[in-house]
Amino acid sequence: MYARLNLVVTLRFFCVLLLGLPIASAGEFTNLVQGDDPHQFELIGISPEHMAIKDGEVTLTGRPNGYFATKTPYRNYLLEFEWRYDRPADLGSDAAFHGNSGLLIHIEKPHKIWPKSIEAQLFHPDAGHVFAIRGARFQGSKNAEAQKRAVKPVGQWNQQKVLCRDGSIVCEINGVEVSRGTGAEPDRGVIGWQSEGNPIHFRNIKIKVID
Repeated sequence: MYARLNLVVTLRFFCVLLLGLPIASAGEFTNLVQGDDPHQFELIGISPEHMAIKDGEVTLTGRPNGYFATKTPYRNYLLEFEWRYDRPADLGSDAAFHGNSGLLIHIEKPHKIWPKSIEAQLFHPDAGHVFAIRGARFQGSKNAEAQKRAVKPVGQWNQQKVLCRDGSIVCEINGVEVSRGTGAEPDRGVIGWQSEGNPIHFRNIKIKVID
């Protein structure tokens, strides 16, 4: 019992150190991709021909604009996933690449393009920036220097973690905190991943509900 208590304390300390907010454990991570049927998600503006799932990896064609979203709403959670863009063969400098997508947090229905929500940007030059869109509210800040260090070259996988708790949101990429803020309104809802102009891949999408 003593060893178990020490483990819990250690994990809580690690979460505080890593994300800046205490995380109360309320279960294990759940994989959000189950099988290869796109209809396990809500599809808004896109159809299965614009989205492929194989071995847990989701690939979006990037056109038309739209998103896939969970059918279950969430409020307090830790979300983890990886993303990458295809690197154009003729790309000389990453600075010239403007691949665009985004993570839509706390989507308020009805679904539309684009919905009232909080966005964690996946636009490559600004990845990890969290802000409100379409009438939502959020007071946040971005660490631009940390952002430059965090995002990997175009074509490589990036790991993203997003912690949502009681209206607070913390976003980190590859272990580096990029953005954080409070006052998210709405503070709960389904979660979506955008198709917005460029082919993009997602994998290891999992969520852990927290207290």
